[in-house]
Amino acid sequence: MDIATRAVPPSQQYELAFSHGRADESPPPPPPPPPPPSSEPTSTAFLHGRATLHLADCFAWLKACQPRSIQAVVTDPPYGVHEFQAVQMQKLRHSGGGVWRSPTQLNGHRRAAVPRFTVLTAADHHALRKFYEEFGQLIASVVVPGANIIVAAQPLLSHLVAAALAASGLELRGSIIRQITTLRGGDRPKGAEREFCDVSVMPRANWEPWLAFRAPLDGRVQDNLRRWGTGGFRRSSAERPFSDLIESSPAQRAERAIAPHPCLKPQAFLREVVRAVLPLGTGLVLDPFAGSGSTLAAANAIGYRSVGIEHDPIYFEMAGAAIPALEKLT
Repeated sequence: MDIATRAVPPSQQYELAFSHGRADESPPPPPPPPPPPSSEPTSTAFLHGRATLHLADCFAWLKACQPRSIQAVVTDPPYGVHEFQAVQMQKLRHSGGGVWRSPTQLNGHRRAAVPRFTVLTAADHHALRKFYEEFGQLIASVVVPGANIIVAAQPLLSHLVAAALAASGLELRGSIIRQITTLRGGDRPKGAEREFCDVSVMPRANWEPWLAFRAPLDGRVQDNLRRWGTGGFRRSSAERPFSDLIESSPAQRAERAIAPHPCLKPQAFLREVVRAVLPLGTGLVLDPFAGSGSTLAAANAIGYRSVGIEHDPIYFEMAGAAIPALEKLT
């Protein structure tokens, strides 16, 4: 499937919009001059089933989005922001290290590169908070009252993300815990593994938090459900409510072959979450950090309408091919 993408200068391909500054302490470059008037669209769209994917900057897209037009948000954003800046993405794609840990061998298997959040500085943390404060304010302006906003996070940084989103006016409703055994943590002290063979620097990670927020209600829950169709979670069945603990596994080999994105989440997990965020089974689900399109594929598999935003042309191309294939997996 051929997908036409707009030309994006290499220096802008992987940067996220962030009006409050950068994680480093150098002053930001001056903004580029406005483009000349053009009849060409500002973003390229890909449509499949009930999903629409836009090649665009999500901050700019949200600013132009119609208020109160989104019924739910499910997204897996850049956990630390820093890891998806242009220089870090170039290093990842060319095996040059940086914040992304270079793959190593474990029991004969090559480990996937993962970002190292322990190397983030105080300035990085400040930039992270500012990023999510602005993001939360924009999300709050486009969702309907009672909308669920589910944001994937990382244990070391989730408290910063949660505080920033709460400061934007969204209501924290807890976390959905993705229970998964990972290779994060559990390592012995680097360079002194034999000397301190009974010591792990950090616990082995067996969970991943997905922060659950809700837009303020319009009256009582029942009033909000009648007027806006939002305000709660869709039950898994008549007998079983949606749970905040979901057993999961890494994305399967077939999924990774379809969508080789470094942060790919499995369809089984995403479909359970996406199904639950629309309590009455109707509405529009937004993923503003669409990546390989896995959230949109999950929505298609369930039968929900969805819209995704991806600013990286490489991942946009990947998602265009991946969405139809991922949604067919059983």
